[in-house]
Amino acid sequence: MPLVKLYSTPALLLLVLTCSVWQLSQSLPVKGKEPITDSCVLHAQTLLRSITERNLFSGIDCMAQNMVLNMETNTPSVCSPEVSAESDSCMTDMKKDLNHYYKFLAAHSDSLLGQTVLPSLRELMENCFQLPLPGDIKEAAADRASTYDERLNLCKVLKGFQVRTITINRVIGYMKSDEHTK
Repeated sequence: MPLVKLYSTPALLLLVLTCSVWQLSQSLPVKGKEPITDSCVLHAQTLLRSITERNLFSGIDCMAQNMVLNMETNTPSVCSPEVSAESDSCMTDMKKDLNHYYKFLAAHSDSLLGQTVLPSLRELMENCFQLPLPGDIKEAAADRASTYDERLNLCKVLKGFQVRTITINRVIGYMKSDEHTK
């Protein structure tokens, strides 16, 4: 009887590994309904580069601060390769994130944001996600000096946006790489 147990374990392992169910459970890139173009990959990379510029803040050590994420979406979990069947929710959450951060950032009077981050974000939203820009926002806030607390909060939100932009870049990269494997 022990001899049967000894041979049955490797046989079961071999059966599990060669079973078609095993192949179905492997992670695949997220597939969207719309094909991802090279320009979308470029727009996403440009946005990430514009956010990671270290010259956005003077007098604040942004790297030492906590980040503030948009908690109204589940982009990292619904866009993971394991949830490839849920690509509609992935695209929806990415769109919600982009809208959220656009509204927040456009409401701040920061000349560097207006020169680097907002144009990159706008390009990505309009060209890759066909999102209309929110019309109820003034891109240039009133000409007033922002307080230290406002700039500190902006720094924290930008750190969160940077993390979310990394996620969006990875998803777009997965989607684009899937187009090349067809």
